Amino acid sequence: MKTKKVNTKKDNTEVLEDKVNDTGAQEIKLESGANSKVEDLEEIEKLSKEIETLKNENKSLVDKVKLSQAELINYRVRKDEEVQGMLKYANQDIVKELILFVDNFDRAITQTKKIQNEEVQKYLSGFELMYNQLNTILKKFEVEEINRPGEVFDPKLEEALVAECVEDKDDEIVLEVLQKGYKLKDRVIRPARVKINQK
Repeated sequence: MKTKKVNTKKDNTEVLEDKVNDTGAQEIKLESGANSKVEDLEEIEKLSKEIETLKNENKSLVDKVKLSQAELINYRVRKDEEVQGMLKYANQDIVKELILFVDNFDRAITQTKKIQNEEVQKYLSGFELMYNQLNTILKKFEVEEINRPGEVFDPKLEEALVAECVEDKDDEIVLEVLQKGYKLKDRVIRPARVKINQK
């Protein structure tokens, strides 16, 4: 019997030792599990920060691309407007030169009308024909005369060279056009030179 008890004690001791070993193993397992969970959390936090950084960088790059596209669109619009403006007023230099011929024809016709000679009148009719053709060409290219005697002075269209006081006329009225002005489409290429009334 004593041997059985001893054996029982031995069996109990072995069971206790087994339990102790199991508990230690479980504690080791728990510690290693807790450590891995902490490491996992740190890894997740690190990855979250990286994701946030990448999102911010991505947003910044998208904004830069949008800004670049907007600038490109604005540049194209400006260029298109410049090209249209250049095409619209491409004839301006030629028109300015032609206007000088028109002025000379105008003066010649005005002076020649004063002379009462048949031969001079024949020349005058030829001059008037060329003058009319030149005016027709200018009108074809949308060139308009600025010739407004009797109207209120407009500084956008006219340049006042002389002022005179005429009592029976309103103030700032164009009394006389000294030199005709011209517009090409909607742009004044030469303002009319005028005499205005100032009281």
